[in-house]
Amino acid sequence: MHDSSDLTSMNWQQRLAIAFDPVESVLGRWINTLLVLLIVGFCTIYVVETYPISDQMHRRLDLADNCILAIFSIEYLLRFLAAKSKLAFVWNWYSAIDLISILPLWFGLFDLGFVRFLRLLEGVRVLRLARYFKSDRWITDPDGADKVIIARIIFTLFAIVFVYAGLIYEMEHAVNPQTFRTFLDAFYFSVVTMTTVGYGDVTPISDGGRLFTVLMILTGIALVPWQIGDLIRRLLRSRAPVETACQQCGLAFHEADAVFCRRCGTVLNQSGEVSTQMGDLSVPPKQEISENASNS
Repeated sequence: MHDSSDLTSMNWQQRLAIAFDPVESVLGRWINTLLVLLIVGFCTIYVVETYPISDQMHRRLDLADNCILAIFSIEYLLRFLAAKSKLAFVWNWYSAIDLISILPLWFGLFDLGFVRFLRLLEGVRVLRLARYFKSDRWITDPDGADKVIIARIIFTLFAIVFVYAGLIYEMEHAVNPQTFRTFLDAFYFSVVTMTTVGYGDVTPISDGGRLFTVLMILTGIALVPWQIGDLIRRLLRSRAPVETACQQCGLAFHEADAVFCRRCGTVLNQSGEVSTQMGDLSVPPKQEISENASNS
């Protein structure tokens, strides 16, 4: 993390880049936390607007949505200015998601015909959170890496379903409003389809919706088992015992974050040896116990 003396020697572009980095500055952590909350609010507004609400509430949500989009537009511009390579920034996957998220606001101001097509991409807004699930972010100690990776896998599964639910809702709601009434109906359909359960109680009727359903099934077969398998492996590995021998009772394996021996309760230090500095609860080493037993 940079101190004040380092910042004074930097130009405005470097300072701006650090301001968006949660690892390099405290300000970066606050900014990124705020952006995460705005993205969650951004997605929540989209979901709520699929339900029957009053016109007044709809206008308020639209205003909030546009305000968040304006903030994201400023963020996109500042990240662009802070980037060392502008071309690399534009072609970056995260930047592309950011741009797709804010396009409906700016094209909507001109009432262009393909704005309705851009609404198909509304569900993609949740992918903006992917930037904040990178394993090299927010981690100050190596032990947190597995937790972030597990969170990223869970987020990936949720994001896939959320995006597909948003897309199928936008495709089907206009032509099939009785079946795809709200986002929840689309989310339910996506989960059932991608897990290949296929109850058949919710079905698309448009050609685009049916073709997209085929894509959902193929994605579910190819991607979901792989992500779930990776998640299970990570969970098992994070709980797998490591070889940390207790010198008191001889138990060889303990949890990776174990402080006490799970058999005799002796304190373990980082090298796996017994710590005898326990105050009134101190336990003599195993060798002393053996000698005392033989003398008696």
